Amino acid sequence: MIFSLNRRGTFFALLCTSLLFVSCQRNRASTVSETPEGIRVQGPGVQPNLGFACCEHGLEPMQRLLEQPDQLGMLKSLHATVAIPIQDFSAQRATIVQQLNQQGIPVVAWIVLPKEQGYYLTADNAPQAAARIADFEAWTQRNGLRWAAVGLDIEPSFDELAQLQGHRWQLIETLLARSANLRRIGRAKKAYSALIDRIHSLGYPVQVYQMPYIPMERDVHSTLPDRLLGSVDVSGDQNYLMLYTSFARPVGAGMICSLGPHAEGIGVGSTDGDTVPGIGSGPLNWNEFSRDLIVASHFTRQVGVYDLEGCIRQGFLPRLVAMDWSQSVVIPKESVQRARRVGFIARLILWIVSNLLYLAIAGFVLIVWMIRRRRSRRKLALGYAR
Repeated sequence: MIFSLNRRGTFFALLCTSLLFVSCQRNRASTVSETPEGIRVQGPGVQPNLGFACCEHGLEPMQRLLEQPDQLGMLKSLHATVAIPIQDFSAQRATIVQQLNQQGIPVVAWIVLPKEQGYYLTADNAPQAAARIADFEAWTQRNGLRWAAVGLDIEPSFDELAQLQGHRWQLIETLLARSANLRRIGRAKKAYSALIDRIHSLGYPVQVYQMPYIPMERDVHSTLPDRLLGSVDVSGDQNYLMLYTSFARPVGAGMICSLGPHAEGIGVGSTDGDTVPGIGSGPLNWNEFSRDLIVASHFTRQVGVYDLEGCIRQGFLPRLVAMDWSQSVVIPKESVQRARRVGFIARLILWIVSNLLYLAIAGFVLIVWMIRRRRSRRKLALGYAR
């Protein structure tokens, strides 16, 4: 499984981060308890089903991994799956998949598009995604590849929006046009649902990797974030919320605690990458990473990690093999309060904006009613005076 981290710029990272949270109080599991220090989350006692994303930065690191029997042995000990982005249909990529097949390590095909088509799947490139699946299946058959699942990573169209940075009025015009275009998301949802059916017909389960604001959209019955950003809310056999605390360190695992009850699967990260100026983003260290794993696995058996290269570079795999999954972690009170506060404000704003037309109509009706009532009282008063 793959849980890709978009690093297109501070503005768009903050935009996503601002939409992440719902109230930590809702549907919380009974073994999550409040303490004076914060919220204590109890581990599940058993290792969850782990999946690692890899190879987004090139095939050479994966080739080096295949040359290290000890690393492969630890992946097998963890019974982990490995997701590989289908960036091309080369013989080199096929060879890596074949080697993982031979080692008995389950492989997930992470479907991406060529860079010129946007790379990530969005509301606007569903036809290209369908064509990509057809090419993928032909390549799979030619090379005799075996897949545990096919992964669809449907993300906001950050590249398109990033081009409008520095053009404020054009950006506002684009967002306003998108907010009013209800048919665009409806068409995209139908297209991706049909694509999932097509993948099923090929014999593969489908994993869908979802943006963190999807639960909030469902709570307030709105598609506004999807319309603005170009993401699509569809479901596969396994659905994962991408909850990267490396981009939200002030809240940290409070985000996972908040959204965990809504998640079928959770992606944690990132263990790799550079620091993004202005928001303190950088790779998770072991304490942060293991904390996020415990909190995520408290709510679901399906936990994904972005990414494998970062785990190997930081020496996480041996520690994962020996990890005590029954331990508990405490999410600091400040993080919990921040998550609740941001969650309440974000959901309130989304509800108001999504229902602005109805609120305006209700307000107009109320004003008309008040005016008519005042006139009636005035007429009645004048009648008595006469």
